[in-house]
Amino acid sequence: MSGLRVLVGCKRVIDYAVKIRVRPDSLGVVTDGVKHSMIPFDENAIEEAVRMKQKKIVKEIVVASCGPAQSQETIRTALAMGADRGIHVEVPAGTDANLQPLAVAKIFSKLVEKEKPDLVILGKQAIDDDANQTTQLLAGILDWPQGTMASVVAAKDGNLTITREIDGGLEDISVSLPAVISADLRLNEPRYATLPNIMKAKKKKIEKLNPEGLGVDISPRLKILNVVDPPVRQAGDKVPDVTTLMEKLAEKGHL
Repeated sequence: MSGLRVLVGCKRVIDYAVKIRVRPDSLGVVTDGVKHSMIPFDENAIEEAVRMKQKKIVKEIVVASCGPAQSQETIRTALAMGADRGIHVEVPAGTDANLQPLAVAKIFSKLVEKEKPDLVILGKQAIDDDANQTTQLLAGILDWPQGTMASVVAAKDGNLTITREIDGGLEDISVSLPAVISADLRLNEPRYATLPNIMKAKKKKIEKLNPEGLGVDISPRLKILNVVDPPVRQAGDKVPDVTTLMEKLAEKGHL
């Protein structure tokens, strides 16, 4: 197996280390003036594609992102990690928060038609909506085999053998190409972009597209009714013995 073309997704989200604040209208979270970065799972997806290229399995890595103009920064990061070129499907700022998995899957299906990749690698889920749906929806639209939540990916006999974590332990599956897979955090340790590669990434090509030009309706299918902060955790009580513990539990209706 060699000479594959891979399409990898990367999404710009609020950085995982940022403390999230709910908007005053309770219909979302505050994004203005907040640090953004690439989804960690997408970093794993890009790293896996780069490693496959180093093994001569892959010949070209195309990275794509859907979002506002600032998403180009995320694409540049992916290019600095080792991707060859980028595609930015621009969604107007302010509406990108309503870009739902089905719309993203439809956009990527159009990119697949355009780019003709042999493999699509996505992060298993975003860390803003935690949907974990885009990979499955894309595979369904394309009618391609899928390997989700991959912790190991190996090329064997023209197929990909994927190890994925399930409730009962580990599961090994084999998928034929073309296929869609999603990356788990245990898949690899993403590399840091070096300064020389960051400089080289500035010269790499990023093609600009839009949903309308691809013929995709990105109108949301789901409506957010309310967003609230999680309840504040109350301090625990210390009790001197088991008898007092049982009395406390009974008082609170837990027995």
